[in-house]
Amino acid sequence: MVSNYCTDESMPVLTARDVCQVLRDAVFGRRVMIMLSAQTWDELYAGMFMVKIEGWSITVFNDCDELDYCEGCISPDGRRWSFDSGDRFGTDPIALLSVWGHQTLEKQLKER
Repeated sequence: MVSNYCTDESMPVLTARDVCQVLRDAVFGRRVMIMLSAQTWDELYAGMFMVKIEGWSITVFNDCDELDYCEGCISPDGRRWSFDSGDRFGTDPIALLSVWGHQTLEKQLKER
C-alpha cells in the first residue's frame, strides 16, 4: 500500500484534488505541459506516460490508446501523490476531471 502522507509535518499533504487542478490548468492552457516520455502516446499504446507541467512531474497510464488514470505526481516542492488501488473511486486526479476535461487532456497527450 502506498501512502499519500508527507513525512514533513509542516508541509501540507498533496491530494488528488491538487493534482487534478494542475491537470485542469494544463487543459485550459494556463500551464505549459511537456512530454517526458521517450515514446509518443501512439508509440507507447499501453503503459506509463510521463509529463511535466511547470515543475510538476505527473505519470499517467495509457491503456490501449485511452487515458486511464494518474499513477503518481511529484510537486515542485517535493510533495508526492501516488495511486493506491485501495483508494475510493473518484480519488484519482483523472477521475476528478469533467468528461470534457478528460477528453481534452487525452487529445492533448495524443497530439504531442
